[in-house]
Amino acid sequence: MRTALLIIAALALAGFLAVAVVLPQMAGSEAKDAAQALVSGADAAKQQVAAAAEKAGNLSGSGKDVKIAARSDAKHGELKWIVETNGAIRGWNEKNAIEISVTPNLKDGKVSWICRGYPNASMPAACGGRG
Repeated sequence: MRTALLIIAALALAGFLAVAVVLPQMAGSEAKDAAQALVSGADAAKQQVAAAAEKAGNLSGSGKDVKIAARSDAKHGELKWIVETNGAIRGWNEKNAIEISVTPNLKDGKVSWICRGYPNASMPAACGGRG
């Protein structure tokens, strides 16, 4: 009888560890993949904004005609972006509750980018995360 109780307790502990440790790590991995997809999905728009800003010599209106189509992914759900007229790009993924903000900076005729995202733990290093 005591052995059976020990076996049941061990199985319950294993189940608890799976729910408390393994599943959140899997969800974290999915959010990290989705964050990377959001960041890389903004690349083409970043190039367009940079070209317009560098040609005009300022960021004003550099994102005016730049669009990024929403993308539906079986693994990540829907990925969406908005390009603001000043060239800033915002992206989000509701399924994984993540969002990014990619902001241009024009200095000496060249555009550089600052990427920040939330939650920070899901973001790649290029967007303020730990990698």
